[in-house]
Amino acid sequence: MSRFMVTETGIAGLRVVQRRRLGDERGFLSRLFCAGELAPAGWDKPVAQINHTWTQRRGTVRGLHFQRPPHAEMKLVTCLRGAVWDVGLDLRSGSPTFLQWRAVELSADNGCALLIPEGCAHGFQALTDDCELLYLHSAPYAAQAEGGLSALDPALGIGWPLPIALRSERDLRHPEVMPDFTGLDVNS
Repeated sequence: MSRFMVTETGIAGLRVVQRRRLGDERGFLSRLFCAGELAPAGWDKPVAQINHTWTQRRGTVRGLHFQRPPHAEMKLVTCLRGAVWDVGLDLRSGSPTFLQWRAVELSADNGCALLIPEGCAHGFQALTDDCELLYLHSAPYAAQAEGGLSALDPALGIGWPLPIALRSERDLRHPEVMPDFTGLDVNS
């Protein structure tokens, strides 16, 4: 029996992964990752990097971040403490859902993760104070391939659920989508 229930979001490869918890009066055990069990959901590479973030303030928005090919990466994002509204944005050239986004609440209580495929940007808003996220990446960070888009770009129409309390200086400098942007070619 798989420890994961996978739900499609309508964007190819962007999936919600619900963990099945085994518990009793002592607490629970939750499998965070299993390559064999997540392969059918699209995770087909080794884990190359694991990152842990802490976001202090409710309403803070981080993102939208991505890595350009040939350093494109998959991410599996899990909330260990608090709750976030997690967003995946399709930036893949030729995709039928190009520039569309989906969001899901990830929380320490619901045991959900978001699997974000190569060619998609990621961002989130903290729904509570003191949020901690764990990220599994299929490729190591490459500074020269770093990209970002404005989380407030009206062309994207992301309806953040809370008033935005804080964004980093770096994220404030991310551009809006240019009309001539044709997407990321993750198949090259």
